[in-house]
Amino acid sequence: MKINREGSGTILCVSAFLAVVAGLLTAFAPLSQIGLCILWGVTLVLLAIVVAFFREPLRPHVTDPDLVYAPCDGVVVVREDIMETEVCGQKMMQVSIFMSLFNVHINWFPVGGKVVYKQYHPGKFLVASHPKSSDDNERMTVGVQTEKGVTVIFRQIAGLIARRIVSYAKEGEIATQNYKSGFIKFGSRVDVYLPLDCEIMVNLGQKVVGSQTPIARLK
Repeated sequence: MKINREGSGTILCVSAFLAVVAGLLTAFAPLSQIGLCILWGVTLVLLAIVVAFFREPLRPHVTDPDLVYAPCDGVVVVREDIMETEVCGQKMMQVSIFMSLFNVHINWFPVGGKVVYKQYHPGKFLVASHPKSSDDNERMTVGVQTEKGVTVIFRQIAGLIARRIVSYAKEGEIATQNYKSGFIKFGSRVDVYLPLDCEIMVNLGQKVVGSQTPIARLK
């Protein structure tokens, strides 16, 4: 299993912390043989969970300039028309995907094209499913203009547990559809803003796979 580069420091710190705690308890706590087995078993399980969180699955690279792909793994929690005010200043279709702690947390570019906008916003750490998290939470907004001149916006949003958003997008550069665009540590969501005339291909409650599931077809 490949581990994403964003996890190396976290895994090292967690490993050291768990080893110290388990070592101190082994040395000084009056534990029986069974107690020691349970202690080290729990330690290994916790470490395995952290390692699994940063897993990087091998997926086929698919592209289609007419499609918008899911930028992350998760469940569709929002599908509605809203007024997008940060980039385009017009009504757009919002599709939001919520990532649980058990999802892969790599993000991918939903479309290919020129990165025309990138802006980080500090903010709160509300539960990512909260309606106001799109505007109030810490977030990173990226706009990509396709070769056909259509602008698609996606926003990485921190959640209650997430404390770090990583974006690989660089304004002015060309983004390749379904290449890695970033990472959100420990659970959150990604909002995608699409033109109103596009065909939405997912429903509320539907599970999607990042870089593999089409969520919309562009006109």
